[in-house]
Parts: sequence; structure tokens; C-alpha cells
Amino acid sequence: MCETPTVAESAPDVAELTAYDIRHSITYLRLLDADNEGADREEVARIVLGLDPAKDENGARRTWASHLARARWMSREGYRLLLSVDRELWEANRPRRLDS
Repeated sequence: MCETPTVAESAPDVAELTAYDIRHSITYLRLLDADNEGADREEVARIVLGLDPAKDENGARRTWASHLARARWMSREGYRLLLSVDRELWEANRPRRLDS
């Protein structure tokens, strides 16, 4: 199991791969899986993004939408950049396994 990184209010909105994208590559995959399964947005925000929609419904919705949009971009275009990312950048930001 991997450590879940803290999410920003909005995901990057640039046509390049960022350190944030590398750290959140598993988060993006989980968002795409949940979207494909038709999962409830609030449940996904709570489980995948670690947000509390009951405290800030609009903020959770914006954060979820931003990260889902970035996940979709990664699945269409960003993955090519991920495959050719500099090794040093990858090692510094890759998802980390939790110690058992």
C-alpha cells in the first residue's frame, strides 16, 4: 500500500508533467477507476482525496473536479511525459510504500 499524499485545492493545469503529478499518479488512477465505476463524488472526495465534503461541499467538489480533469489529461496525454520523466525527478517524487 502506498502513502496517500495531501492534495492541493486544485491540480496543476499546465501541459507539462509536474512533481505534483508524479506524487499523485496513484491518486489519479484511483479517481479514474472511481469515475469509471460511477462512484459518488462525495465518497470519492472523502476516500481518495481525504477531504470532508460535509465541512466544505463546494471546495470538495472543486478539488475533486480539478483532480479528475488532471487524471483524464494524464490518461490522454500526460502518460507519455511520465514514461520519459527524468529519473532524478521521479525518485524525488514517486509514490512511497508504507512500511508494514
